[in-house]
Amino acid sequence: MPHGFRPHRLEAIDRFLNDRYVVPGRLPGTLLLVARGGEVVHRSVLGHADLAAGRPLAEDTIFRIYSMTKPITSVAFMMLVEEGRIALDDPVDRHIPEWTDLGVYVGGTLKTGFLTRPPDRPMQVIDLLRHTAGLTYGFQLRSNVDAAYRRAGIGEIGSTVPLADMVRTLAGIPLEFSPGTAWCYSVATDVLGFLIERLSGRPLDAFLSDRIFRPLGMVDTGFFVPEAAAHRLATCYQARAGGGLDVQDPAETSPFLQPPRFLSGGGGLVGTAADYLRFVEALRTGQGDLVGRRTFAQMTANHLPGGADLPGLSRALFSEASYAGVGFGLGLATTIDWVRTGLPGHNGDWFWGGAASTFFWCDPTEELSVVFMTQLMPSSTWPIRRELRQLVYAALA
Repeated sequence: MPHGFRPHRLEAIDRFLNDRYVVPGRLPGTLLLVARGGEVVHRSVLGHADLAAGRPLAEDTIFRIYSMTKPITSVAFMMLVEEGRIALDDPVDRHIPEWTDLGVYVGGTLKTGFLTRPPDRPMQVIDLLRHTAGLTYGFQLRSNVDAAYRRAGIGEIGSTVPLADMVRTLAGIPLEFSPGTAWCYSVATDVLGFLIERLSGRPLDAFLSDRIFRPLGMVDTGFFVPEAAAHRLATCYQARAGGGLDVQDPAETSPFLQPPRFLSGGGGLVGTAADYLRFVEALRTGQGDLVGRRTFAQMTANHLPGGADLPGLSRALFSEASYAGVGFGLGLATTIDWVRTGLPGHNGDWFWGGAASTFFWCDPTEELSVVFMTQLMPSSTWPIRRELRQLVYAALA
């Protein structure tokens, strides 16, 4: 049993992915890496990177990782915290003076004008890391505030609004709620990217490359795919009503083939499964020397006020996954009550996913790291993340 896994049960995962998702055309292709104790014990590559072209998925296929960018940006930000350039309890407007008078939404629209009230307390830096800042995303489609985000064209992949302009625009849009009183998935990590630029004096892409990508050998990760690697970018699909897949972003004309104007620390990166596994393993072992051991323990602790889980504090959950028993740390989710999740695992594992159904998790107790890549929007289409957790843990001896 290699590294404590039953081989026939690992093979069953491949059959499941192929028979349930790839052959019926529910997913274009899947790439799964399972590592234990620092070694890849299972690698599965199925289906296609581009269906129309008949281009098979490969180990070096480049994927849009969307919100799996967030843990990377959050780690980069915590490097600056470790250097004493900013503190978690700093008021955000100390570093973004444009936000000094941000109010909380009471009524109105962007067109008619907003009625606001003062927040119960100032927004703190920690609120940006744990999504309790009162910010939101335009795609939430639930309030006049997120409608204002959509109208202003901020926080969207492919946006032509640079980071600094986005931050200035947000100064004129009220908060959804008073900071620290609720959880809402948001552009907060993009704001962290802006702060990285302001504090370091360097563009976000250069900072991430110098401090994370190059040291870890993440040679295929960045904000766009260079021309020499363009043939490795996968096409992104979306689920068609009634079954089947439609092209959402063709590889040949994707905006990810050009340097973006908006460097999105919340969702702008592309990369390979192997690159992302290097990042996860560097955090699990500490061998990448990204942040200190206790700093990362701080990042993977539950920071939701009152020790709540996500359903207890969230204004808008957005995935096929149930988040009962799951808290949120500084840039990623963490399991706080594995029994309530309805899945095998351990308290203290940490994870997140991306809009195109990509996913990773790390279980330090089992020395287990798993990275799953595909390209299907939205991530709520299939319960693949929960299914993979069940299947991988079932393969442990």
